[in-house]
Amino acid sequence: MPLSVPIEPVPALVTLHLWRVPRRRIGWALGRMGLDRARLRRTPGVRFAKMLGTGDGRTFTVRDSDATRWGALTCWTSAEAAADVAVHRDWAAASIESWRVDLRPLSSRGRWSGRTPFGDPQAARYDGPVAAITRARLSATKAAGFWRAVPPVSADLHRSPGLRAAIGIGEAPIGLQGTFSLWSSGAALRDFAHRGSPHVEVIRRTAEQGWYAEELFARFAILGSSGSLDGADPLA
Repeated sequence: MPLSVPIEPVPALVTLHLWRVPRRRIGWALGRMGLDRARLRRTPGVRFAKMLGTGDGRTFTVRDSDATRWGALTCWTSAEAAADVAVHRDWAAASIESWRVDLRPLSSRGRWSGRTPFGDPQAARYDGPVAAITRARLSATKAAGFWRAVPPVSADLHRSPGLRAAIGIGEAPIGLQGTFSLWSSGAALRDFAHRGSPHVEVIRRTAEQGWYAEELFARFAILGSSGSLDGADPLA
């Protein structure tokens, strides 16, 4: 971590909202994505916020994108600030399905838009279900190599024991890619990250070839969830 980048405080709460809109409201969703970026950031108690598009995360190209599912990731100064948020209410009212998960950072390394939104948590041992966020800004001249390497890793991810759900997330269709995944335990996540040969190979090649201009990996304790994701709550 460059010394010029200050480590931010660990947020009191991190929330991820995912909404599915009917196809007739895709145009509304596209418009709101632009307007609600600034609106959410101005909400009292918000320390960091990103409006997100989603996809299946199998190639991290435009082919993955899901124009009916959108999201918001927010870091809060207090749990109370996240209780009743106008942006979240508006999206829920326009959606046919919504899901929220509350998270507490356990570990984080790297940067997101030049910031350290999840701080530098010094977590005690935690054995419950966990979530992981990976996010990268691809180097424009090296993105093609990254895209060729993704499909085996994605296939291995979706076969991994302990995986409860995984979706692609991003701030733009190309170049700003990430994954949000839910796991039955930290051990299951570690097994995928460090023992799965496709993922280990990509880690090695990333270090050698410099695919990312910026990257972040964070792990979270799951505090609770509500609503449904593809018809059910994956944490129920």
